Amino acid sequence: MHENEITFLIRGAIFKVYNTLGPGLLESSYEAALEYELIKAGLFIERQVGLPLFYEEMKLDVGYRLDLLVEKKVIVEIKSVESLAEVHYKQIVTYLRLSGLRVGILVNFNTEDIAKSIHRRVNNFHD
Repeated sequence: MHENEITFLIRGAIFKVYNTLGPGLLESSYEAALEYELIKAGLFIERQVGLPLFYEEMKLDVGYRLDLLVEKKVIVEIKSVESLAEVHYKQIVTYLRLSGLRVGILVNFNTEDIAKSIHRRVNNFHD
């Protein structure tokens, strides 16, 4: 399955979770619900996937974790904050670079308009 098809299904699942739960819960609640919806959609999901950091030839275990990894192709970074900061966008781009993956989705569930709170990133470019 291509990343575009995967992100389409992820967006649909995000809307379902948001419309069911609404804003104001902890990130872990949205993560669990989104994982459930994506599994129902037939996607392979990994949750809280460790992301190593390599510095020169040294592998550093510093505890970075991907919230969700979908089909081993798309990173989903989940937030439930008042508003997304620039560092949140940089985080998803850095996770893409460190993992070698091309596509990531950053979503903030603590919003009145979920459609404006889903941000897709491809490498270092806005999409």
